[in-house]
Amino acid sequence: MDPISRFKEQAKQAWATFGPTEMLTASVAPRLVRFAGIGPGMRVLDVGCGTGVVALTAARLGADVTGIDLTPELVAHARENAGIMNLAVRFAEADVEALPHGDASFDVVVSQFAHMFAPRPEVATREMLRVLRPGGTIAFSTWPPEHFVGGMFALIGKYAPPAPPGASPPPQWGDIHVVRQRLGDAVEDLLFARDVMSVQVLSVQHHRMLMERNIGPMTKLVQALGESDPPKLAALRAEFEALIGVYFDDNIVRQDYLLTRARKP
Repeated sequence: MDPISRFKEQAKQAWATFGPTEMLTASVAPRLVRFAGIGPGMRVLDVGCGTGVVALTAARLGADVTGIDLTPELVAHARENAGIMNLAVRFAEADVEALPHGDASFDVVVSQFAHMFAPRPEVATREMLRVLRPGGTIAFSTWPPEHFVGGMFALIGKYAPPAPPGASPPPQWGDIHVVRQRLGDAVEDLLFARDVMSVQVLSVQHHRMLMERNIGPMTKLVQALGESDPPKLAALRAEFEALIGVYFDDNIVRQDYLLTRARKP
């Protein structure tokens, strides 16, 4: 197995624990749906759908929605959520770098904190735009490198083994200058906005535990260090709690994010 394929297989397994965080991502899903201009009858693809929070929010408005994710456990959870809500959304296991859809299949392509984890941005971008019809909208939410979640992934990068050659750090998708470069002249009417996810937690320590248990790369790193290097794990946790403390106030952790929207010519 080549390094990129191995990286994806590891990611597929790592993100299996993400389900419990849907209570957080669901809180900002309507913001992305509104930003993307999704309405009744629109054909929508939710890339990296996770447990379906954006897909189901869009479907509730009457959109015709498909959701794809690399991790089968999350796809199963999304289908369960659709059943609970009595919404007909198609969910499937698939890779954003090789979307199983024809050219110009969708009116809107969205991704909430998801496509940014594809290892090769140029491939993911090309695929998302390929399946979008001319005149259609691409919109996504990402974590900027200069705020909390970007800092968390920088911390993971400091303690974890290096990513394979060719894989880009996820928070680069939260840098406006990088996004402009990656989308380039393949889009027009490029627009950015910013918003905040307010995560209610009892303490800095509680938020650290929430991230350790449910955010795939952090979960795997903590497990690995716990087995191989407990002092290094203690150092990671101390740095992580210090980072959280910068954004923690009145039992809320502030998580700033970037919204991007553009039109395919």
